[in-house]
Amino acid sequence: MLRSIRIDAVLVQAVIAGALSFAHLHDLAEAAGQTGWKAWAYPVSVDLLLVAAWSRLRTARRDRSAWTWFVIALFASLGANIATAGLLDLHHVPDWLRILVAGWPALAFLGGTLLVHTPAAKPTPAPPVDDEPATPPEVDVTRTDTPAPTPVPAPAAPELTPAPPPPAEVPTVPAALLDHARKLADAHQASTGAPMPAEALAARLGLPAPMTNAIAAQLQLT
Repeated sequence: MLRSIRIDAVLVQAVIAGALSFAHLHDLAEAAGQTGWKAWAYPVSVDLLLVAAWSRLRTARRDRSAWTWFVIALFASLGANIATAGLLDLHHVPDWLRILVAGWPALAFLGGTLLVHTPAAKPTPAPPVDDEPATPPEVDVTRTDTPAPTPVPAPAAPELTPAPPPPAEVPTVPAALLDHARKLADAHQASTGAPMPAEALAARLGLPAPMTNAIAAQLQLT
């Protein structure tokens, strides 16, 4: 078991500093009129206030009250060390120091009570982070200032060209009628020296226009 105990330089320094500080506080309390067991209780009271303030600072480093009581206990310990180093005549302690030593128990009890029973301020929890992306707000894309679309006129219907009338049916001219018409045309040309007009042939024959035109076309009359 002794082999498992590790001697640390910091631990040795802590033991030496604690023993010397304890002895200096005892000597100062005894010089200030606190004899017997009361002189031994003062170092314990100072060290306990230091421990309580340090424990509070470990959980709440921004606690001003913890820093205040830690400085008070540290000042009491350092003050005792300095005062017993020969700077103060322990046989003739001033009255103000006797008052401080006599009032220390009440002051240490008040500090320890406030440190232990005052709740530490809880840190403000951070707002929960939502893993799901926030749904973007719906945007109304309808715009009232957009002009209405101009109606496109329907294409005009193409103009229909009337179909040409079917060609008139050319009547068949009998051979005898064609010979008679040729004789009339020859007699007119022989007497006048000019071809017989188609109108004159139509008047001589007294036939309908289609038949007369057919005869004139075959005889090449104008």
